[in-house]
Amino acid sequence: MIRTLPDHPMHWDDGDEPAPAPPSPADPWTALRRHTPARISLGRAGTSLPTVEVLRFAAAHALARDAVHLPLDVPALLADLRALGLDAATVASRASSRIDYLTRPDLGRQLAPEGRDALEGDAGGGLCIVIGDGLSAVAAQSHAAPLVAALRDAGVAASRLVVATQARVALGDEIGERLGASLVLVLLGERPGLSSPDSLGAYLTWSPQVGRVDSERNCVSNIRPEGLRLADAAARIAWLVRESQRRRVTGIALKDDSEMPAVGGGDAPALPAT
Repeated sequence: MIRTLPDHPMHWDDGDEPAPAPPSPADPWTALRRHTPARISLGRAGTSLPTVEVLRFAAAHALARDAVHLPLDVPALLADLRALGLDAATVASRASSRIDYLTRPDLGRQLAPEGRDALEGDAGGGLCIVIGDGLSAVAAQSHAAPLVAALRDAGVAASRLVVATQARVALGDEIGERLGASLVLVLLGERPGLSSPDSLGAYLTWSPQVGRVDSERNCVSNIRPEGLRLADAAARIAWLVRESQRRRVTGIALKDDSEMPAVGGGDAPALPAT
């Protein structure tokens, strides 16, 4: 005799419908995902990530690698600056290639001999702005010229403007020293992250000279549309420039109080009557 298996488990009573599975609890991270580019609440496909998230990660990684390796288009950047009515000298560091730049950070902090000859003239003890490719030429290409324009609107004008390739932050010290600048502002592409391949950093140093250390600088970082907006960055940098020129210091001696209301200012709360 051939016996067939029932169409449903034997513990169900005949005629009863199977109970629906309970709904999955809501993931509390899902709502937070709207507020951050961080990779949270990605979901699952078995024990792995969903294919779409794997592809998004690969694309972000490719953008970060491109940001590091793509060269700065110097003629295009100079054209953007000329459109603002600004002229800039061009120099390079002693890192002769991108491989040298990445493996020999010390070379990126030193001017190439031919770069020294390009720095003729005198900044007159004023502000020198250096635009460098850094670790993200994409950031410098996209945001440096608009930031210089925003700084000018905020009342900060440079005595000299220099575009530097294969540049590290400290390259601005030698440039500023050779030009006799009292203050140097280096706008440099920052190390790209997987959600920020175009982040620009601004590094301000009083009395630039070879041998300055990071504790003698002020830094404003993550300047990009999805981070610190250009107008907000320009306002903060302008405050630091004015305070640096007034106090003749930068770094740990100059605290960024740009968001503190001025005593007696229009936004200061009134004291209660006595």
